[in-house]
Amino acid sequence: MLDQPLVFLDLETTGTNAVHDRITEVGLIEVGPGGRASEWSTLVNPGTRIPPVIQSITGITDDMVALAPAFSEIASQLLERLEGKLLIAHNARFDYGFLRNEFRRAGHRYASRVLCTVKLSRKLSPHESRHNLDALLARHGLACEARHRALGDARAIWLLMKHWLRELDPARIAAVVDGLVKAPAVPAGLPEGALDDIPEAPGVYRFYGDNGIVLYVGKSISLRSRVLSHFSGDHRDSRDMKIAQQVKRVDWIESPGELGALIEEARLVKSLAPVYNRRLRRATELCAWHWRAEEPDAAPRLVKARELEPAAFDDLHGWFRTRAAALEALREIASARELCPIVLGLEKGAGPCFAHQLKRCRGACVGKETRAAHGLRLGTALAQLKMRPWPFKGRIGVRENHSGALIVLDRWCYLGTAGSEMALAELAAEHAQPVFDLDTYKILSRFFSSSRRDYQVVELAA
Repeated sequence: MLDQPLVFLDLETTGTNAVHDRITEVGLIEVGPGGRASEWSTLVNPGTRIPPVIQSITGITDDMVALAPAFSEIASQLLERLEGKLLIAHNARFDYGFLRNEFRRAGHRYASRVLCTVKLSRKLSPHESRHNLDALLARHGLACEARHRALGDARAIWLLMKHWLRELDPARIAAVVDGLVKAPAVPAGLPEGALDDIPEAPGVYRFYGDNGIVLYVGKSISLRSRVLSHFSGDHRDSRDMKIAQQVKRVDWIESPGELGALIEEARLVKSLAPVYNRRLRRATELCAWHWRAEEPDAAPRLVKARELEPAAFDDLHGWFRTRAAALEALREIASARELCPIVLGLEKGAGPCFAHQLKRCRGACVGKETRAAHGLRLGTALAQLKMRPWPFKGRIGVRENHSGALIVLDRWCYLGTAGSEMALAELAAEHAQPVFDLDTYKILSRFFSSSRRDYQVVELAA
C-alpha cells in the first residue's frame, strides 16, 4: 500500500453542509514511497462566523481565523499537495465533499481516488460495531493529542493505518483498499453490499434513515446510475449530503418504463411524505372551477377533486392547491376581462357591483350586458385554464416497452398496475370512483403529448 503516494487529511468546518458551510482548518500528512511522511496545516478564514457549538468542539474561534488566508488563497498550494495522491480520511465523504465544493468556488476542479477509514475498519473488523475514530484509537491502544483539530485528526488516521499495516497482513489490507477505492461510493451507514443488486432499469427507489423513517423517494430510467449519483462525493446538492449522512437502507421497485416510474414516484411521495421530498406532496385542498359552456348564465362552481367523478373532468378549468388560490385566479380573470363579480359569485348583493361603480365591469349586474354575452366572454377567459380533454373513449391500459403489465388509467386518474385479467377486475372494483391527482394529470398530459412511441394503449371495458 505504501508503494503509492498517499495523503491523510482532516478538515474542520463551520458546520456539516458542504454547500453552505466553509472550511476553517486543513491538516494533512503526505506519505511518499517507503512511508516517508511530511505534515502541513493551516487555519482558513471561512468568511463567516463560526457557530459557538463548533467553536466549543474544535477550539477554533473567530479571532483565530480572522487573519488566516481564505481558501481561495491556499487553493493552488493545497491542490499541488493533493493531486495524484490517494486521499485517506475518516468518513471521507464529508471531507471530500467540502474539498470539491471549496475548490469549485475557487475556480479549480478537484477529483481524486478516495479511501474512507470507516469503511476500511468495517472490512478489517466486521465483528465490531463501533468504527468512529475515538473508538478505534481506544480499541487498538493508540494515543493521539490534539483531537478535533485538523492536523491532530490527520495524525490519528495515519497512526491507525500504520498500526493496521504492522499488525495485519499488508497484502490483505492492500486487497481491501483496492476493492474500496474501485467500488462505487457508498455512504458509511449502509451495510456491505447494500447497492450491489440495484439494476440498470427504470423504477423508483427509497432511502431510509434510523427507525425506518423514509428520507427520500426518487425515480429514474436507470435505477443504479441514479442511486449511485446521490453518493458520488461531489455534493453540489446539500440535500444529497444530508441523505448520505443519514441513509441506513435502500430499496427499489422496478417498472417497465418511464411512465410507470413517474406515476409511482408521485404516489409514494404522497403516501410516505419523505423528509427530503418537497415536490409531489399531497394537496389536501385540491380544487377546480366547474363551468359548462352550455350553461353560460350559470356562475362557475368551485369543486373539490376528491368529490368528482371522471366524467365531470371535461368541464373543469384550472387546478388549484387551495381554495384561496382558486378564488384569486377567478378575481384576476374578472378584473382583466371586466367581468362582473356578482354574476361570477365572487361578490354578494343586488344591483351594481363595486367593480361597475369603478367602471371595471361592463354591467351584467345591472342589465347593460346580457348574461349570454357575459357568459361568452367568461368562456373565452376560462379557455386558457380548461382541463385537457381525455384523448381516449374511456379506461385504458398503457403497456411500456412490450411489458406484460398494464398501467391502468381512467380519465387522468391512476388506478394501478395489472398483470392479469383478475388484477384488472380487482382494480376496477377497488377504484369505482377514481381519485384525481394533479401531479399524475401533469405527468400523463406531457406523456401523451410527446412524440414517444415506446408504448401501447389498450382500450379497456368500462
